[in-house]
Amino acid sequence: MSAAAGGWWRGKSTPAKIETYTRWSFHFFAVVEVAAIGLPVLAQAGADVAGWMTAMVVGHALLCAVTASRALDWTRGRREQPVRLLWVLGAATCVLAVVALALRRHGGPDDGTENAAGTVFAMILAFGAGTMALGVRNRRRVAAQTTGFAFGAAVLSLPLGVPGPEAVVTACVVLLSGSFLAATSIFSVWLLNAVYELDEARETRARLAVAEERLRFGRDLHDVLGRNLAVIALKSELAVQLARRERPEAVEQMIEVQRIAQESQREVRDVVRGYREADLSAELAGAQGVLTAAGISCELSGDTAGLPAEVQSALGWVVREATTNVLRHGDASRCSVGLRVREGQVVLTVENDGVAVRGSGPGQERGGSGGSGLAGLRERLAVVDGALEAGPAGPDGFRVVASVPLSGRTADAKVSGVTS
Repeated sequence: MSAAAGGWWRGKSTPAKIETYTRWSFHFFAVVEVAAIGLPVLAQAGADVAGWMTAMVVGHALLCAVTASRALDWTRGRREQPVRLLWVLGAATCVLAVVALALRRHGGPDDGTENAAGTVFAMILAFGAGTMALGVRNRRRVAAQTTGFAFGAAVLSLPLGVPGPEAVVTACVVLLSGSFLAATSIFSVWLLNAVYELDEARETRARLAVAEERLRFGRDLHDVLGRNLAVIALKSELAVQLARRERPEAVEQMIEVQRIAQESQREVRDVVRGYREADLSAELAGAQGVLTAAGISCELSGDTAGLPAEVQSALGWVVREATTNVLRHGDASRCSVGLRVREGQVVLTVENDGVAVRGSGPGQERGGSGGSGLAGLRERLAVVDGALEAGPAGPDGFRVVASVPLSGRTADAKVSGVTS
């Protein structure tokens, strides 16, 4: 049971965890209301009214919990504003407050009953005002609402026989308690919205990085093809004019057009090859910079000096994909990237302490199965006879291990600078 609960909690993203914590905090307010008001009533009030007042407190607490949950969904845009429920809570709060004053007056000569009823009266109004603040966006309306509850407490108290000084004190208690609960509610919602906005900004940053890479690729293609195509168009037009005049130079111009077209093909291949190949040193430095900027501690170990270009390219893609998925799909606070040569193989290890919560990329797939990102990496590593393993590392971690074999000649001649 505890393992399932732990998996349920770890399976949530950071914003979802904050939302769950916030939601249960508001539910805990209901528990506080019952514990702070209902239980003392049982001990203080007379037997003839204690049950009624306790039932009133429990019912009001449950209504506040339901209203808080619906209002929180509204602030997240998942449902419409619960206007009717807010009116029901406001009306119920006023009715229960009046009933508490009536019980205070007609509950008997017991002083404990009088004190208990006064406490129920003030606290029901305070909790009602604090909960209703969740369903209002405008802070001025929240202030007016809380002030109205406090003013109503004084107005209701006087006709029911409460002395003037005591009515003023009760109104101040309702104002201060209600304002505190309302401020707590507003701050909690603001903090939750800020967490969601930060998470959206992180995903937007990842998408912008992809878009920037595409723009760079487009600019490179434009630089390669733009000038050559313009020259091909001019020479083709010149060849047409020469051919119409039956000039032998037309053949020479078309040969030049053919040469430029073949040169353009070669340059485009070079651009695409450079786009598909990843430099391992650059990827490691970029990963550390991006993770650090995202608030994730990143530790690098190992040296890329002397590694063959095809090995660096394959492992560079592993670093790029794993880093992207730690940012987008994980909930990590620490990430380590290690590179070493062991038994004629280059081994790259990427490990983080954020388990999979969304998506299926490398570094975020439970059990290391499935997912187009992982399959794509295996295809790239297969070109250099490499292998990829991915899976959980401890209760909260995930590890990706990529290994690429080196020939004896390559290991002896080119990997002397790599630390094992």
